[in-house]
Amino acid sequence: MTFTKTTEQSSKYENLEQMSVSSLLSNINNEDKTVPLAVEKALPQIEQLINAIIPKMNLGGRLFYIGAGTSGRLGILDASECPPTFGVPFDLVIGIIAGGDTAIRKAVENAEDDTTQAWNDLKAYNINENDVVVGIAASGTTPYVIAGLEECNNHNIITGSISCNEGSPLSLTSKYPIDVVVGPEFVTGSSRMKAGTAQKLVLNMITTATMVQLGKVKGNKMVDMQLSNSKLVDRGVKMIMEEIDVSYVEASDLLQTHGSVRKAVDFFNLSTIK
Repeated sequence: MTFTKTTEQSSKYENLEQMSVSSLLSNINNEDKTVPLAVEKALPQIEQLINAIIPKMNLGGRLFYIGAGTSGRLGILDASECPPTFGVPFDLVIGIIAGGDTAIRKAVENAEDDTTQAWNDLKAYNINENDVVVGIAASGTTPYVIAGLEECNNHNIITGSISCNEGSPLSLTSKYPIDVVVGPEFVTGSSRMKAGTAQKLVLNMITTATMVQLGKVKGNKMVDMQLSNSKLVDRGVKMIMEEIDVSYVEASDLLQTHGSVRKAVDFFNLSTIK
């Protein structure tokens, strides 16, 4: 059976340069509307991967993303947002991109074709059987990512993947594949578009659902968020006021003293009981 990259098939739109700006925007938007529906079809696969991640994290494991180009950058973005959002250590969710940090801003030639570097990159973090590695590649054919997951499989490390082509080599390598089939891109082969959007939506689901299950959210509030700017401090103060009967000034003092919404509320409740 021949594998076909649907993301690289020609779209139904032709002669884009002849379209007005209004037509371009309307047609791009119409294509983007199809992405959440494609993600919806993959929900069972996403759930299976998350259910594999949670027990490993409860054992002290970490979540790794590996990817090249746009896919690698999206993994790094999702990983970097976990500490400020959920108050977790910066090395609990780790994004790795082919070509290293230089590739975050500009392409590194041939990096995605290297079949040995991904495992070397993972070994630098002392990867072990408590960790989970998720490979991200819109095409599902990136050698760097596939080879990295193959080595993880050989070392009894749980692997997952996010691809936008069903039955791709990456999906066949991964133990927990997620296939979000978005179809041809508006600009043929430009997987930063629908495929990138789909990957971001799935990454949001993976970390958010995992962190909720790990107790990093109370109600629907980020009670462990890092108070890194005045906006977040104000939000934290108001969260405390919603949880306990104190004034803004009292809530602010509690937050400043204890450093997080959760700790401030817990202290107040314990002191009230006593």
